Amino acid sequence: MKKMTLAMLIVVAPLTLINASFVSAAKPADTKQIVQKQPEYGISVASAKREIALELSRQYAQVLPALQSGINRYNLTVNADQVLQSSGIATQALHKSERAIRSAKGLPTRSVQNSIFKRVDNPNLVQFRLADASMLSDWQQGVSPLFAFEPEGNDKDWANIEAYDVNGDIQLLDVYQLPDRPVIVVGLDKQQTMREGLAVMRKILAQSTDSAKQLKSAYPQRSASKSGDKPISTTLIKQISLQDDQEPWISGAAEVYAIVNGVNPTRDEPVLDIIEMPYLDYAEKEYYPNQVVIHWERYRWAAADIILMEHDDGTNYKELATQLVSAAETILKAIPDPEVQGFAIIATITNGIIKSLPDAWFTNDDDFVDAYYTLQEGETYTDHYGAGGNARATFAPLVIQPR
Repeated sequence: MKKMTLAMLIVVAPLTLINASFVSAAKPADTKQIVQKQPEYGISVASAKREIALELSRQYAQVLPALQSGINRYNLTVNADQVLQSSGIATQALHKSERAIRSAKGLPTRSVQNSIFKRVDNPNLVQFRLADASMLSDWQQGVSPLFAFEPEGNDKDWANIEAYDVNGDIQLLDVYQLPDRPVIVVGLDKQQTMREGLAVMRKILAQSTDSAKQLKSAYPQRSASKSGDKPISTTLIKQISLQDDQEPWISGAAEVYAIVNGVNPTRDEPVLDIIEMPYLDYAEKEYYPNQVVIHWERYRWAAADIILMEHDDGTNYKELATQLVSAAETILKAIPDPEVQGFAIIATITNGIIKSLPDAWFTNDDDFVDAYYTLQEGETYTDHYGAGGNARATFAPLVIQPR
């Protein structure tokens, strides 16, 4: 990311979404008037977080008690909406930015049905996080923090991390060297964001590849007579770890998920399944999830590939799912007779999916992580490296018996 002055930042990302709206809740009439005059802006996730960080720096004295009551050695993260409400600050502008972020990421932006009696808003996504536990003591003793956010684009191209001090002045921080003063990061609830994003992807994949019917057949309802139940053939991830790729300090813990892909057992169309892996959050650490990742009833030739991806704040899940389906379907349709090539075409589909991803994703560890080609039913793979050498995992077969 190119270096930008504060003046350039204001031109690129107008501060009208939040600026002047983070005012005392003691003036509801004024706040309402300001919010009504604000137009909707199609801004990026990073731009929305920049605006919040700037206004948070200006309102620091007012939000400090709420921040200190929520952030401690056991928990470095606090919900932004709760902080502002506890501080007596109006939250309309924050909610407007939340909607902009949801729109940019392809997430639901309307209230959802919670029961037959009422509708509730989507969960808040914006969080305030102390960048590192080592900063806690200085911050609690009165050292004023900086307020930062994760920049846009490929982290290998970041020139610096932009932050604001308590006077609202911009400061430039090193990308990889942890700052020597406290930093409060304006970020997203990665688990909630990815959970909603993967739900969006699953819905699109099911609609596009008829996966809903196939998924239903892979998890048959128990009949009154157990004699009709059949064993379910699966593959587990017994152990997995990732290499250290020098992630920037501001990115925090990773949120990894898997895309399992193959060919429908009954028709010539791709099958894409999304597997959440919320435990896989730090490099150079061994995890032993014992997690089912492949249900073999869903795949022809008893073979499938796995692509490992990491949640990224800039990802639009709706666009990503549509892109994945389009790439997989285009490749499969271009093959005259899939049975001739057999399971070798699965690698072709995987390569097509990877090729369809933006070029920057292959140098940014927040996106594409690694890929496993041609995993087969009933096989054990011990300390098996992905094609990129970044992931190392042990896969083992598991047959789940009916009751």
